Amino acid sequence: MNTWTQKKITLNPRRRGCYLVTDEVLSHINSELSEYKCGMANFFLQHSSASLTINENYDPDVRRDMEMMLNRIAPENAPYIHTMEGSDDMPAHVKSSLFGCSLNIPISNGRLALGTWQGIWFCEHRNSSSGRHMVVTLQGETKSNSNSNISKKRK
Repeated sequence: MNTWTQKKITLNPRRRGCYLVTDEVLSHINSELSEYKCGMANFFLQHSSASLTINENYDPDVRRDMEMMLNRIAPENAPYIHTMEGSDDMPAHVKSSLFGCSLNIPISNGRLALGTWQGIWFCEHRNSSSGRHMVVTLQGETKSNSNSNISKKRK
């Protein structure tokens, strides 16, 4: 039997850049996540000028280099037509579309099944923002459902 859990969380406000947020996100969902034996976690950012991706979780230089390259790909001084919200707005939309606003990560035994060097990155593409909202949806077989299925099969 599949179980679904959904929770809306707010990430801390940040300036433009790429941030490792695995621990911050887990602090909001660990109690729910720990109940799942096997499943899928979907992380959906409700914004069009920020993004999510999975990448290096160890060396912060990777995040700085990524921000540098994103600024080269989508510079603020390009001849954009959409400029009403400031020079950082249209480049933010481009960068958000490059990475996307959602992630799917498998759940194994109450934990996200990330690789050893993988972490969840939140990329803020505006010069500053208030907290960003994320909807986290967990779906799968919970440990309690798994145990009840085992006991039902034994009867």
